[in-house]
Amino acid sequence: MNESIRAREVRAVFPDGTAEIMPTAAALRKAQELGLDLVIVSPTAVPPVAKAVDYGHYQYEQKKKQHEAKKKQHVVQVKELKFRPNTDDHDYDFKKNHAIRFLQEGNRVKAVVQFRGREIAHADLGRKLLSRFAADLTAYGTAESVPRMEGRNAHILISPTKSAKP
Repeated sequence: MNESIRAREVRAVFPDGTAEIMPTAAALRKAQELGLDLVIVSPTAVPPVAKAVDYGHYQYEQKKKQHEAKKKQHVVQVKELKFRPNTDDHDYDFKKNHAIRFLQEGNRVKAVVQFRGREIAHADLGRKLLSRFAADLTAYGTAESVPRMEGRNAHILISPTKSAKP
């Protein structure tokens, strides 16, 4: 901005809509005559584009634009659902409905089957449960991989499909 502009010449844009290529010093003088600051808006252009604006107001507008962009952004979260190898059908359906809601909101779902004690001997039951879970949610999301064992837990990660989002 102003004296800190290092380019020899700039494409100066003024409030009345005129744009011309001129030496930086001349563009700065003209902006100061109008009571404005000379601000580089596109430093990568050849020559760089500088605009004569009120710098305080310019900063305010930039912050406002960033805030609006941030508001429209959706951060994808990983929602975790925990099961046991002998989870009952009603509990399974309840958690499946939660998973459907999470996927429709655009979040990823991690389903985990926890094994305690001697349940680990029946790891195949946990894998079957996760495979069934992934199959039931194919309309809303896709499984990123097959069910995997990590220690005493088996898990699967499901990402939402584009059509599942509202």
